[in-house]
Amino acid sequence: MAMVDVTVRGAGIFGLSIAWACMERGASVRVVDPHGPGAGSSGGLVGALAPHVPENWNDKKAFQLDSLLMAETFWAGVAAAGGADPGYARTGRLQPVMDARGLELAQERAKGAQALWQNRAVWEVKRAVSVGDWAPTSPSGWLIHDTLSARMHPRRACAALVAALQARGAGIVAEAADEGVVIWATGVAGLEAISRATGTTFGNGVKGQAALLRLDRRDAPQLFADGVHIVPHADGTVAVGSTSERDYDAPGTTDAQLDTVLDKARAAVPALRDAPVIERWAGVRPRSKSRAPVLGVHPLRPGQFIANGGFKIGFGMAPKVAQVMADLVLDGVDAIPDGFRA
Repeated sequence: MAMVDVTVRGAGIFGLSIAWACMERGASVRVVDPHGPGAGSSGGLVGALAPHVPENWNDKKAFQLDSLLMAETFWAGVAAAGGADPGYARTGRLQPVMDARGLELAQERAKGAQALWQNRAVWEVKRAVSVGDWAPTSPSGWLIHDTLSARMHPRRACAALVAALQARGAGIVAEAADEGVVIWATGVAGLEAISRATGTTFGNGVKGQAALLRLDRRDAPQLFADGVHIVPHADGTVAVGSTSERDYDAPGTTDAQLDTVLDKARAAVPALRDAPVIERWAGVRPRSKSRAPVLGVHPLRPGQFIANGGFKIGFGMAPKVAQVMADLVLDGVDAIPDGFRA
């Protein structure tokens, strides 16, 4: 490659998505990651693209809504460019309503969604008997159904982005010097490096554990029950997760905490009770101190930029993160919410 306009350091979901958005604008891009694409938490299993509840609205929730609404077009473009399926589908989500107070709250949130979701998705409350056998057990007999939630196969999504980038001529390499505009999307390592340099808690890693089960419900909605995400994928598997562990000794090892997640999933959804586990996974996700993504000017590297802190919502936020970072570094347009700035 004779000239590089943008160097992206980090080949997780933020780095790959930003690289793709920059290439879509006509920039030449190189992605640099010594561990390879999707090597960190972006190579996980779950892929639940689920919205925040439609109440107490703020910049973070509005940004996420925009990103979820952009996702179908974003991933269709990636698939068309590279010929690889990212596993995206907007299949919706079901959640149980636990009691009378929960039902009242769910009905209020339905009104909030009607006001806030731009008439492009709904949040509704329905009887549990109306949705067949793929539903979480509901003590109240009611379920929340939203049509904004989508699913994503994390590994396939990263592979699809790599295929699209390479089809357009991007370099994806283990090592290279900085060239052009530089964006750091280096996940946990990047957050921890800033924390060490500043003597503050800028961000940290949070371990998550998940499992993959063999059960084909590819066209069914994802479920959220007893704090567990249950996500059917297009390849005939169901992902279940995850834990959130601030303290851990073995970042890549699963343990009894994952067994508890599996027990909760099987108890909540009878269809899962005999589904065999085909993979157990553990990884560490980047969480900023504010819990929001950190975007914009890098706090330690003058003239360079940062995109980090996806934590649990990185895949859902990625299309919008990619858009605003490309706007910033290529066009000088700063549309980053104040709460996301380093």
